[in-house]
Amino acid sequence: MPFIDLKTNVEVNKEKVESLKTSFGKIITTLPGKSETWLMVNISDKNNLFFQGKADPAAILEVKVYGNALNDSILNKCTGLLTSEVSKTLNIDSSRIYINYFFTPYWGFDGSNF
Repeated sequence: MPFIDLKTNVEVNKEKVESLKTSFGKIITTLPGKSETWLMVNISDKNNLFFQGKADPAAILEVKVYGNALNDSILNKCTGLLTSEVSKTLNIDSSRIYINYFFTPYWGFDGSNF
């Protein structure tokens, strides 16, 4: 039950949305037991997002996962892949991309919790 929420201050056209969504579906498989089958993605563009006091292109991703925290090696791999994809697709310098991970033992779906 992963969820990837991308917020950026750049405009993201339909082709880039589709490209990111597809890439996120592949990247999520780096997390054990996760797949695109249960992945939900939100891509929010043209936000009033500032980093280091500047409105230069930037992005923040929140990756929410049902289950326990994963080890550093797995998360570093996922972070590298997500950063690379967002940087390449949206032309954002990798030093202006944040990624946060959140893990929860509770995840509601279809009227009940897992």
